[in-house]
This record gives sequence, structure tokens and C-alpha cells, in this order.
Amino acid sequence: MKKILLIEDNIEVRENTAEILELAGYEMLTAEDGKEGVRVAKSQLPDLVICDIMMPGLDGYGVLHILSRNAAISLIPFVFLTAKADKPDIRKVMNLGADDYITKPFEETELLDAIESRIKKNDFFKVSSSLDMIEGMVSTLDEIDGVQKLSTKERLKHYKKKDTIIHECDTASVVYQVR
Repeated sequence: MKKILLIEDNIEVRENTAEILELAGYEMLTAEDGKEGVRVAKSQLPDLVICDIMMPGLDGYGVLHILSRNAAISLIPFVFLTAKADKPDIRKVMNLGADDYITKPFEETELLDAIESRIKKNDFFKVSSSLDMIEGMVSTLDEIDGVQKLSTKERLKHYKKKDTIIHECDTASVVYQVR
């Protein structure tokens, strides 16, 4: 279940939006201001952050600025949900690095579609960067002649088309070489 952090100072908007997202199958984390939102983001590492802009204390711009400077959080998709609908405001948040901008009032489907597309895109980049890391490891092994050392203990297994080799949550304990 994907975890979403909603940072919103208006209690009615926060509770209603959280309820919509819970009904859509998301685990919800909420914060009533920017400072609490940053604290929750750092401790819980959500899959997506939705944040209002106009809040007392630390506003949404400040939240985005702080989170984008933290390596563990900087790649988490960030969506502004705000009443500010002027073109300069939209351009400003996109230049700051926000992934999306939704204006209040919003349609439920608009919010859900934006969340789904941002999470899918982020998941794709996670898989892509993992594949890049694996390719780097393989090339390093080739450079140090590690593949030949590993292949001396190789066991050949045959699989039929559509057979499951490893499940998504399994811990790898071997290196697979596909021939």
C-alpha cells in the first residue's frame, strides 16, 4: 500500500482529502503545518507528498525547499494542492521542482489521476535506476574477471516459458545469468 503525506492547515480540507485517498486504497499520513510535515516526511518516507502553499509558519514553498535538499526525500514526488491559481504561482512552483499543481476546489478524479501518474512515474524511475546499478555491478565484475570466478560454481537450471524465477519481494542469494 502506497503511503501519502498530506500537509494542509485547513482541518476540513485535510480530513476530507485524507478520507478520499484512504477510500482509494492509500495509507495516509497527515500534518497540519509545514514544520510538522517536514518532520513526518523525514521519519516516515512517504511515496508521495501533497502540500498546501499558504500555511502559517513554514509555507509550502519552504517545505518543498527543505525536502528537496534532503537526499533521502528529494526524489519523492511532490504535488501542490492550493487555492493559488495564478499563472505566475504555477510557474514558480514548477521552477522550484514540484511535480504537479492542483487548484482548489478540485475534482476527486483529478487528484487521484495526478497521484497515480506521479507514483507510477516514480516507481518506473526506481526500477530504472536499480537496473542501472545492476548493470554497473555486472560491468565491474567483468572488469575484475569476477564472472569467470563465479561461473566455476555455476548450476544450470532450465525454465519453461512463463515460469517464475524469482518473486518481487524475494531476497536474492544468487546471481542469475540468462542464456
